[in-house]
Amino acid sequence: MASDHPWDKAAIISIVDSLKHQRGALMPILRRIQDDLGWVPPEILPLIAHELNLSRAEVHGVASFYHDFRHEPPGRNIVRICRAESCQAMGAVALADHARQRLGIDFGDTSADGSFSLEAVYCLGNCACSPAVVINGEIIGRVTPERFDTAISSLVRR
Repeated sequence: MASDHPWDKAAIISIVDSLKHQRGALMPILRRIQDDLGWVPPEILPLIAHELNLSRAEVHGVASFYHDFRHEPPGRNIVRICRAESCQAMGAVALADHARQRLGIDFGDTSADGSFSLEAVYCLGNCACSPAVVINGEIIGRVTPERFDTAISSLVRR
């Protein structure tokens, strides 16, 4: 492992080795890496390409096409706001505007101090409790700007 990388080359190879025999292995490999590291470092793509006998362009194309793959480390707290129709009809547009202002970042960004990442999702399956938000894996329904601020404030105090 190179000292300037926040990931372990042996761990990446282990993930690739454990999944490379599956049909269409690239997606499960990228998903597992993101699950384990929280992101897919761009510098590991050539390693994955080599291990799967794919071109670097093929691996880069898949990793960059899907917006779910992060290419930078995520914030300590991940905030996902539903942007689907039901949530929009119940106030998610205003909630999203409020969240962007409150966190000082846009969708797809991480705050400069690494505290928060803000992500848009397009259905959380919680339509009856719109608008819905997921903060660090916990779904919250009927979120108002005030409820959002309360949830975020408890994270800032930690």
